[in-house]
Amino acid sequence: MAKPQPADLPLYERDFYAWTQDQAAKLRARAHNSIDWDNAAEELESLGDSQRNEIESRMNVLLVHLLKWRYQPDRRSGSWKGSIVEQRNRLQRRIAKSPSLKAYPAEVLGDEYALARTLAAAETDLPDTIFPVDCPFTLDDILDPAFYPDGE
Repeated sequence: MAKPQPADLPLYERDFYAWTQDQAAKLRARAHNSIDWDNAAEELESLGDSQRNEIESRMNVLLVHLLKWRYQPDRRSGSWKGSIVEQRNRLQRRIAKSPSLKAYPAEVLGDEYALARTLAAAETDLPDTIFPVDCPFTLDDILDPAFYPDGE
């Protein structure tokens, strides 16, 4: 159960959801003197960060499944393929909604691949030495709806 918050705390600290709704209503009413400007700016920045985090997460899941697809061909499944399709689709949709993030997958590919390599080893019980240190896929391949490592 949630811990009760003292009534003297600002709404932002007592009830974040209520604060967001209050601030949205004030913005719509153009009540600029009532806006919690510092917290509103911080939350807007946080929303931008969440878009980048979503790209990182989806890239990671996609890379793990592409590695598993390549290095465990006898275990390929519809769920792996479904995950690959879903991650690609959601990445494309996120980038279409925020075109300024188009270059971001390339920026994080190295870091996300390093993590994906570790996760793929853990999920497959294969030694991490099986997986190349550098990403074996180009970004174009990773995002290509028709690409599956070693064919299909």
